[in-house]
Amino acid sequence: MLRRPSLLFALLLVGIVRAQETAVTLQLEQIATGLTRICDISHCGDDRLFLTLQAGVIKIMDASNTVLPTPFLDITDRVQSTENEQGLLGLTFDPDYLTNGFFYVDYVTGSGSGTTRISRFSVTADPNVADPNSEQILYTRAQPFWNHNGGDLAFGPDGYLYVGFGDGGSGGDPNNNAQNMNIALGKLIRIDVSGPTGWSVPPDNPFATATDTLPEIFANGLRNPWRWSFDAVTGDLWIGDVGQDAVEEVDFWPAGDLTGPNFGWRCYEANNAYNTAGCLPAASYVAPVAAHPQSQQNWCSVIGGRVYRGPTYWRVEGRYIYTDYCGGQFYTLERNDLGAWVRTQVLGNGGFGFSCIGENNSLEMYAGNNSNGRLYKIKEVCTAQRPTISANAGVITSTTATAYQWYRSGTVVSGETGQAITPTVEGNYYVLATVNTGCQLFSDTLWYSPVGVEEVEGVSYVVRPIPADDRIWIDGALPAGAVMRLIDASGRVVIEKRAGNSATFSIGLEGVVEGVYILRATRVDGSAILQRSVTIAR
Repeated sequence: MLRRPSLLFALLLVGIVRAQETAVTLQLEQIATGLTRICDISHCGDDRLFLTLQAGVIKIMDASNTVLPTPFLDITDRVQSTENEQGLLGLTFDPDYLTNGFFYVDYVTGSGSGTTRISRFSVTADPNVADPNSEQILYTRAQPFWNHNGGDLAFGPDGYLYVGFGDGGSGGDPNNNAQNMNIALGKLIRIDVSGPTGWSVPPDNPFATATDTLPEIFANGLRNPWRWSFDAVTGDLWIGDVGQDAVEEVDFWPAGDLTGPNFGWRCYEANNAYNTAGCLPAASYVAPVAAHPQSQQNWCSVIGGRVYRGPTYWRVEGRYIYTDYCGGQFYTLERNDLGAWVRTQVLGNGGFGFSCIGENNSLEMYAGNNSNGRLYKIKEVCTAQRPTISANAGVITSTTATAYQWYRSGTVVSGETGQAITPTVEGNYYVLATVNTGCQLFSDTLWYSPVGVEEVEGVSYVVRPIPADDRIWIDGALPAGAVMRLIDASGRVVIEKRAGNSATFSIGLEGVVEGVYILRATRVDGSAILQRSVTIAR
């Protein structure tokens, strides 16, 4: 029997192709100048930024973007900064800094190739001035060459201090330090500094009980992990590992995994074989999640960044942002819905000399340029919020914008360029709106479905049991590729399943609450096959 259609709007957020949206584009806003050889950006949990300069000075920028004239710390008397990769290289604050006043630095001291020193300092009664005489030397490592000193350090989400060491320098890791587990060079170490003095090995370190390995090692196979970071939300580890002659790489390691990753150097430079004498097969090492050939875009030294977690730029949320010292292009990196890593260039060329990317206490991001001594805030060009759409009495309406184009299931709806649309065909509806900033953004998605559809003449379908419990069965041959949807009373699609070419089809109801639902089947082209009211009761 034929029945006249009525209307039902079902709301369903779905993934849609957003190829016509305004692309995510970053811009750099200059914040401060005069920061000679800036190499690190840190915060201690309040609204100040701490800016590390290689000569041995840490400066403070306050909430008004004013760099204070008096240094927070000046240890130029003990820092060796003669060569380009030497100096005061890293700063991090104790997780309890606002209570205990402790912070930690990584610097090169001594003459010639020097010695890397990891030290703890304390702040004075003046929160803007540290005590240079409060130094407690925690860890030292003589450097065989002046370059590849690493220098970054940070507390992980577990409260332990992680320190990155380069492979010791020269070129090609001539002593194979990165694969030698009896030396800290080419490694990331993990130590417990929570005691009043010194440090200890965390008992869950990957090699804590090994007899032939430094127990403080967390990861190995690194060439020069100049800048690396932990995701402020997930705790995942991201490493920018500077390449040798051919490739710059970004490495990733998930939070909580204490199996001791080997990132492959010097056996491999990113995915390229480099010196495989005595090495395992490539699959034995952790492959990079991004690799940039130096022959492209003038890359020479990747600058590891951070995952954006600030509140301002919602389209960048969850993306890892990084750049290169020579190339100056900024990229983002994220996983897509299939788990594959996707990198996107989001700034054409910020200029030569970027050396560090950091964040403030609200997780907004900044970049420091070692060449021109400037600090920049990283911002997205399109700051508008995504338009939203709502349904009422058979009409879908968008929030206010300056222009509109409506879509149904990925296809432009011809002539529909107003703020509202009255749909006549089933599908996923959304709008591409031009907002007042000049950005084009897609809205969320609404599912429109007519109720009371015509059933196919000459085909009988039986829906059982009524009421249903843990499964609904449909007897009757559904066409191959038909889609069955279970829609609740509010119009939300709670189950969507594609049918095969068989005489009986079923839908599992695990997790579906009791109530009255619409069971609806459509062909591949979207035309209706059947629609029934079903009750679920247990």
